[in-house]
Amino acid sequence: MAESSEADEWNIHFFQRADETADRSGAVPSQDFLDSLSINTRARFEAVLNAVAAAPPPNFSGGGYWHAMHGQMSGLHEVRIRADGQNHRLFCLLDRRGDGLGGPSIVCLGGFSKRLRTGAHPREYRRIRSYRDEFSKDRCVAS
Repeated sequence: MAESSEADEWNIHFFQRADETADRSGAVPSQDFLDSLSINTRARFEAVLNAVAAAPPPNFSGGGYWHAMHGQMSGLHEVRIRADGQNHRLFCLLDRRGDGLGGPSIVCLGGFSKRLRTGAHPREYRRIRSYRDEFSKDRCVAS
C-alpha cells in the first residue's frame, strides 16, 4: 500500500458523539448544524471543505473561508460563510495521521451561526472544544 503524502487529497469526516448517555445518542453535531442551514449555504460549506481536502489543508490558502483558530481554540480550523444575514461557522480538526480514518482527515466537529458584527458566546466555543476533546478520546466518526 502506498504511503500518503501531503500532496494527496484528505478525507472529510463528521465527528459522531458516543452513545454512552442519553444526551449524546450518537448525534453528529456538524451534520445537524449543516442541516439547519439553507441548501445554498450548505452547498457553499461543502465546496469549501472539498477545496481544502483537495489542496490539501497544509497548502490551502483560505480564500477568506478557511481560518486557523488561536488561543483556546488553537489546533482547530473554521470554515466561515456569510449568508442569510448571519455568519455561519463550522469548526474542524485536522488529523494528519488519520489513524482509523483511512488517512489524513478533516474532522468536522460542529458549528454555530451568529448575527453579523456580533461576537460568539463563550459557551459556543466551550461546546466545540468539548467535541474536540470527545473526538480525541473516542475517535468516532459517522459512517
